[in-house]
Amino acid sequence: MSVFVYQTFEVKQDKFVEALKNLRMIQSYRNENYEHKIELLSPISGADHTYAFLCTYEGLAEMELQNKKMFEDEEYKKLIEEFFLEDIVQGSMNTQLFRSVTGLKSESAEKNK
Repeated sequence: MSVFVYQTFEVKQDKFVEALKNLRMIQSYRNENYEHKIELLSPISGADHTYAFLCTYEGLAEMELQNKKMFEDEEYKKLIEEFFLEDIVQGSMNTQLFRSVTGLKSESAEKNK
């Protein structure tokens, strides 16, 4: 069952260019070096400087394993350090976890049995 991590944060206006560069580097590094998919989402409506990561993992155990690997990786920690300390508004990060819901059999399939 897939697990989705939806993480929003507000980018500082005066750090906008640097923040987007860092976000793309973080996205690329994680997609190339870890066993999960990460997408960078930009706002279409709502708060203009609120961006998001959407990460997809195979399950909770895989999410925990990948997070452990990331935070033991010195190169990754360097990438996120500047982003967290300088590019986003303090206290603006919000993280939510979701899981996919398995589909139910259709009524017609049940009737055919």
